[in-house]
Amino acid sequence: MKGKRLLMHWLTRVVSPLGAMTLLVAAWWIIVVVAESAIFPTPLQVVTGTLELAQDGTLWEHIGASLFRVGSGFLLALLFAIPLGLWMGWVGGVYATLNPIFQMLRPISPIAWIPIAILWFGIGDVSPIFLIFIASVFPMIVQTTSGVHTIERRYLRAAANFGVSRPVLFRQVVIPAVLPEIIVGMRLGIGVAWLVVVAAEMIALRSGLGYMIMDSRNAGNRYDLVVAGMIIIGLIGLLLDGSMRLLERIKTVRWRYVR
Repeated sequence: MKGKRLLMHWLTRVVSPLGAMTLLVAAWWIIVVVAESAIFPTPLQVVTGTLELAQDGTLWEHIGASLFRVGSGFLLALLFAIPLGLWMGWVGGVYATLNPIFQMLRPISPIAWIPIAILWFGIGDVSPIFLIFIASVFPMIVQTTSGVHTIERRYLRAAANFGVSRPVLFRQVVIPAVLPEIIVGMRLGIGVAWLVVVAAEMIALRSGLGYMIMDSRNAGNRYDLVVAGMIIIGLIGLLLDGSMRLLERIKTVRWRYVR
């Protein structure tokens, strides 16, 4: 029975996605060949173009630039959002004061901040880092605050009745209870941050995967590199989300994800 479950798990997690991707690539190849497109590349052309960039080191430079910007902006947002979200969730007056401001700013697309970012910080790494900060900070604030609000008050009252100090209460009750919501906010934030950095690089920078796509389009209609950039962006986004999912295995938060 255990072996059968492992086989089904392997088929579901590995074979099925690979089969779907194979069918998608085959359909793509057939459509391009049948349509006799002189512009849109076949999968083989995309692979060849990717290897060309990888061999001369250009691909790794663009990937490194994008990841540096995302990592910097996301880390700053994390350091800002988690303490602020805990404070807003714990102190009602702070929540009543700041929540309307954040709810007003949160629906504004991070792309709309691009002109402001260029005006304040110029063209360089600081502008996209600021945009990534803006994109990822609000989901983490909202989720952290929501996590504090969902803690059952009876646990807090029980701790107070036993004379538990506030630092111990935060460390042993509040933080473990909020961690699952923080991880959800981090997953949302990193996804939006990855979208924003690519858009910012298309407009205001001369490095990164977004710039690579635009430069390939403008410099000789290299659509093989355009599609390669799109695929690489998707794969890195999948890996970033998977890295956030690994946090769900932490012992102190595993209780929320038990099936």
